[in-house]
Order: sequence, then structure tokens, then C-alpha cells
Amino acid sequence: MLVSYNWLKEYVNFEATPEELAHRLTMAGLEVSSLSCIGEEFEHIRIASIKDVSPHPNADKLSICRVFDGKEVLNIVCGAHNMKAGDTVALAPVGITLPNGVKIKASKIRGVFSEGMLCSEEELKLEEKSPGIMILSSDLEIGKDLASALMLKDYVLEIDLTPNRADCFSMIGIAREVAAFYDTVFTLPSVNVVEEEEGVEKFISVALEAPELCPRYTARYVYNVSIKSSPLWMRRRLELAGIRAINNVVDVTNYVLLEWGQPMHAFDYTLVEHGKIIVKKAAPGEKFFTLDNKERILDEDVLMICDALKPVAIGGVMGGLNTEVKEQTSSLLLESAFFNPQSISRTSRKLGIKTEASLRFEKGVDPESAVPALNRAAQLIAELANAKVARGVVDAFPHPLPKPPQVRVNIQKANRILGTKITPVTMTNYLERLGIKVKSHDQEKILVAIPSHRKDLKEEIDLVEELARVHGYEKILETLPIMTIPEGKGKASFYQETEVRSLLSNNGFFEVITYSFISPEMLKSLNIPEDHPFWRYISISNPLSKDQSVMRTTLLPGLLLTVVTNHNHKNMDLKIFELGKVFFREEKNLLPKEKFVLSGLVCGLRAEEAWNHPQKETDFYDLKGFLENIFHIFSLKNVNFQIDKSIPYFHPGLSSQIVIGGDPIGVIGEVHPHVLDYLEISKKIFVFEVDFGKIIHYCDKKEKWAKPLPKFPSVSRDSALIVDEGIECQTIVEAIVSAKVKYLQDIKVFDLYRGDPIPSGKKSLAFRMLFQSQDRSLTDEEVNVLFENILSHLKNKMEIELRT
Repeated sequence: MLVSYNWLKEYVNFEATPEELAHRLTMAGLEVSSLSCIGEEFEHIRIASIKDVSPHPNADKLSICRVFDGKEVLNIVCGAHNMKAGDTVALAPVGITLPNGVKIKASKIRGVFSEGMLCSEEELKLEEKSPGIMILSSDLEIGKDLASALMLKDYVLEIDLTPNRADCFSMIGIAREVAAFYDTVFTLPSVNVVEEEEGVEKFISVALEAPELCPRYTARYVYNVSIKSSPLWMRRRLELAGIRAINNVVDVTNYVLLEWGQPMHAFDYTLVEHGKIIVKKAAPGEKFFTLDNKERILDEDVLMICDALKPVAIGGVMGGLNTEVKEQTSSLLLESAFFNPQSISRTSRKLGIKTEASLRFEKGVDPESAVPALNRAAQLIAELANAKVARGVVDAFPHPLPKPPQVRVNIQKANRILGTKITPVTMTNYLERLGIKVKSHDQEKILVAIPSHRKDLKEEIDLVEELARVHGYEKILETLPIMTIPEGKGKASFYQETEVRSLLSNNGFFEVITYSFISPEMLKSLNIPEDHPFWRYISISNPLSKDQSVMRTTLLPGLLLTVVTNHNHKNMDLKIFELGKVFFREEKNLLPKEKFVLSGLVCGLRAEEAWNHPQKETDFYDLKGFLENIFHIFSLKNVNFQIDKSIPYFHPGLSSQIVIGGDPIGVIGEVHPHVLDYLEISKKIFVFEVDFGKIIHYCDKKEKWAKPLPKFPSVSRDSALIVDEGIECQTIVEAIVSAKVKYLQDIKVFDLYRGDPIPSGKKSLAFRMLFQSQDRSLTDEEVNVLFENILSHLKNKMEIELRT
């Protein structure tokens, strides 16, 4: 909201400077983000009087004016012809620079010395075009600067209003606040409409077919209108508020919008069929050209202002091109209405139209201001357009809105909240200064009626805040609250979450936080069957967009979209993870079932490019190793990776279920090519997703003790086994362990080989077995016996062949 300091002072009498006012408003919750001085360039231009005008002796198109500037008579050569002796004009003396950038110098023009310049509105940038020099009112003081004489110097305060303060989107609203803060008189502009004998009902009728969207519609009939440019003072005020002047009628509607906060519209009455206004919803697919000459496609949610045959405006948003006020317009239908804020907000967003009117309507205007603002506009048009106003107002208000509520303020409670000792009399005074009517009061409580323009005041605490604003926040002493803070228990899984974050971060992973809302299309792209748990999502009632319309049942879509974003920015090497909740619909419960899930993703190079090591891409086993490290720090027992080719979003040859003692806790694998094609990703991606809640459940919570380093050396034995292609490495390891051989400490796989001389359908797996005793050194003979026992056990348990 842009507020003119000079304009504001017409409604409220106060002595504060613009800087002091800006500070006071900010301290009272109306933040002034900027303060600008406008019109300083007019301070050096003088009001002057033309003594006489004579032809230039050497140029037919030039004149010589002798001009009195209050001190002396100057000789001015002028090319305009609209001035005469006795006219009051704007004189630019030698040495100044005009607003249009022209520097005034003393010079000879065709042999005649010129000591300045008589200015036009165009040269002063007060008009886009002007036919001649600016002729001023004869009652202005000669010699006075133009800035003071025409009040062209002003200060503009830019106020960042919060959405709840709709009452302050007007000069009157700001003036009411200023009057309260400075405890001074606030005066509404005088409204006195001179009406003719003929009544408005002869010309206008209004029918409300959608009263829920337009509870009140008022109108006046104005005729004998003369369309022309508005006076300078009005154009200037509109310009300072960021509104372009158009003509005297349109400018008046914009002026009243700024003054009262009540949007208005003027229709060319001759273009409104039969003078009939019908307020109703649009037909689906209906087309309409708005004032900006754009075609709008409407639907049944859009409220339209129509005449007897056609739509003429989008209610509360923008008027139509078919009833636009033009130079030849001679009569007007003036509209002032109250529209449903939610309806205007929805229409404005849907059609992509944001206007000064829609901005105010969607925040909520005062329905009681419709008629006063209408009368104010009619009065100004009558004065500025030499127009006549028909008697009376059409006021379609079938269901008056409920009266504003009454609220009780507990005086002791208010002082306790604020930490003040404000007396009941002072509190009453504060509230009345804000325009809040006090119904009754005593030493304990104050009963007030909330005014219709303060829609933000609903409860007692709202009025307590108002008391603080008027009293002054700076007067409230700073005190530390006296309270006992109970000792709280931290989150049960805090330690485990910190551990896993540290582990993955130390291994080069970056943590990401993605949206809890996803698109069902992402689940569809994963090729998930209909009976899969991922489809048990919860839909959002009012989603921000289709891409965020359901609550996630997996973290994978968020991680994959993160890859897309990074790849679009040429970041091709990624290690990311997320620790967050997923949500599943439950048939019998209103609330969803929540799971705490850990998911990780790798793609691209294993390490940054360097001269001393080859470039290698990450693979399935890199990610599996990171996951095994997590299981290790949580001391998880009996963790198995079981090949599962049925996971639809994983490559069938590289996907596994992760199981603890028969309980599935997650999956790991390479993302299926069809998913990568859908996302337009060219690199292989490997991901895991595990139920972090189950990891916490299965982790060994016993206190850990450090093992002493072994005192005696270990002995290793290697063996290469030829087995069927389908046999998993884990199966052989479990078979070795099941032999229960004494002193066996560790088993490692260190080689995998396929090809000649290994038969087709077979593979060679090489194992290294480590033997060690805690109390003595083992001999080779002892270890050989143990090793032979293991090989014998393997031959008996499964089909294997020793590779020589």
C-alpha cells in the first residue's frame, strides 16, 4: 500500500514528520518498508505572472513574454501561443534542470536574450502530452515555488500490510490508525451529493441470482457527463499510488478505491441493455473480453455482472470491453458492491487476473462502506465532469450480514499478558480511538462491539494486541518469564538416526529432504502391480498441484526426482540418502500408518576424477557395502540378501530382498531401465530402501565392550569351489558356518570366475577362511585338519567341486 503523506493529512491532524510517522506505524505493526520524497525537482520552479506578450521581431512562430517572478521582470522567448498577459505560469529560471532532463541556460534566440523558460505539463512530466505552456490558477502566490503552490512535493510511505489488515488498504483506514496512535481527530471526507428530481429506479434495476457470492450490490445513475482529463491534484495522487490516470470518470473510481478501500466500476449506461443488472454465475465455457482486451474462458464458478442480454464484467475482478467508458460516454451506471472474498480469490487465480479491486475484495472489504463510497464517487464525478446525479441509490441487500460480534476484555488478564498496568479508563480510551465501540465497562472488564471494517478482530486476545499497539510496544518492559522447564525425554531413536547420518555422510553421501507429497504418476512409472502396498496412499483434499496430490508410500520418487534435477544441472555423480516417514492408508483407521524409512541412492563415478586412479562407475556392490556397514554399527544379526527378481522397479538380475531372521526389512537393487527411460536418465542408478524402525528393533542394544587385540597369529586357508550358477555365495558361507569348526574366525569371498575351463552353467567362488586361537598359536597340522573337515562338510551338504 502506497500512502501519500500530504493526502493523509487531509483526514487526520498530526504534527509528526514523515520519518517519525514511518517509525510509529512500523512500531504499531504496519511495517513501512520504504519512505520516498517525491517532487523535490519542482522546488526551483517559480510561480510567475505574464506582464505582456509581443511578437518576436525575427521569428513569426516565437513570442517575447515579460514575466514577473515576484522579484524582477524577466525576458522570456517562448514558442507556445496559448498564453496572454495576466496569465499565471510556471517559470524555470536559468541554472535549473527540468524533470525531463533539459537544463535551462540564458541564451539569445534569434537575436533576443531569453532569461529562462515557461514550462508545459509535458516538460514538467505532469502529462504525457500538452498543447502549450501550463496555465495556472490566478489565485496562486507569485514568486512561490511550484512544489509548495501545487503540493507537488510529497512523501510516499510503502506499507507492507499483513493479509488480515484489509481495513488498512485505504487512505481512510491508515488515517484511522494514525489518529489512534497520535490521539488526534480523524475526519471522513465530506460527502454531499446534489441529486436531481428523477429517481434512480427509473433507470436501473438489480437482480441478485447468486446472493451467496454477492451479498450486496449498490448502484447510481449519473448523466450529462463530460469525459475529459482529471485535474492535476487527482492525477498526481493516483500516480503516487501507482495507478495510471485515464479520464475523470475512471480516475474517480480509482480515487475512491484508494480513499475508502471500496473497489468501484463505471459502466457506459447506454451500453447496458435496459439498464438492468443481473448478478449470476457464468455459463461453462462462456467467453468474455475484459478491459485489457483479452478473451477469458469462464466456468460456472466465476461470478459475472450481466445486463439483460450479455455479461458486462467479471464481478469484483475486471470490467468488460463492451461497456467501457470512452470519450463519447455521456451517462454512467456506477457500481459499488460487496463480493464473497473466497469467490474473488478463486476467480482471480483461475483467470490469472490480479487487480487493485480483486486484491481488496479477496481480503474482505467493509460491506457498510458500499453506499458511502458510491455517494463519494457520484459527488466527485458531478464536480469534475459537470454531471448530474439521479435521486437515490439502488441497494440490493436481500440478506443483511450478521452483526459484528461483541467481545469482553478482562482488564487484569490483559495487563498480565502485556506486562503492563494500564488503567480501565485508559484501555477504554485506546479502544475508542481505534473506532471500536465500547458498550460498557467497569473496573474488571470492558464489553465492546467489533466494527464492521475490522474483520481481523474476533477474540479477546485480538483486542489485547490492539491495546499493545496503541499503548506502544516500546513502553512494555522487557521481563524474563518465570517458569520451570520440565526435563524432557529425547526421541528414542535419536542416537541411531545420528549414527546412520554420520556414517553415510562420512562415506560421501549428502542428505536430502524431499516433499512428503508426490504424484501418483511417479508410482505408475515404477510399474507397481495393483495389489502392491505402495498403492495404499492417501489423497490430499486440496493439493497445491497434481505433482503433489498424494502422500508418499516410498522415498524412491523423491530421490529419483532429485537425480533428474541434478542431471539437468550437469551434476552426474551422486550419493544421496533420505531418512523420513512414509504413510499408508488403513481401512479401519482415520489416520494413516506411518513408517520411518531410510533410503539411499548412488549413480555415476565411484570417486572424483584424478590422475592416479581409473574412473569407475558405482555398482550394486558399492551400495550393498554401505548398507552392510550400517548393519554392522547396529550389530544386526542374521542379515541376509536374498535374490528377488520380482521387484518391478528393479533390474531383475540385480535386486534383492533384505531379510533379518526371515523378516523382510527392505530392498536393494539397480533401477529398472523402463523407470530410467520415463525419467529420461541415461546413467545406471542403484538404490536401497529399508524400514528404519525395524533396524532399531533388531539392533543389539547391549552395552558394547572393546575386544583386546589377539596375542597369537592367525592362519588362513584358501579354497576355490566350483558350484552351480544359481547357488548364492551366502548359501555357501552359511554351510561353512554350519560345520561348527573350532577356531574359525572369519570367512571372506575374494574371487569369482566364469569361463574356460569352468563348465557352462557353473562358476568358481574362492573363499578365504581365517583360523585363530585366543590362548595359543595354531599349528599347520591342526588347521589342515579343520580345513579338511569344512570341505568334507560342504561336499556332504551340497554339490560342489574343488577347483585345482
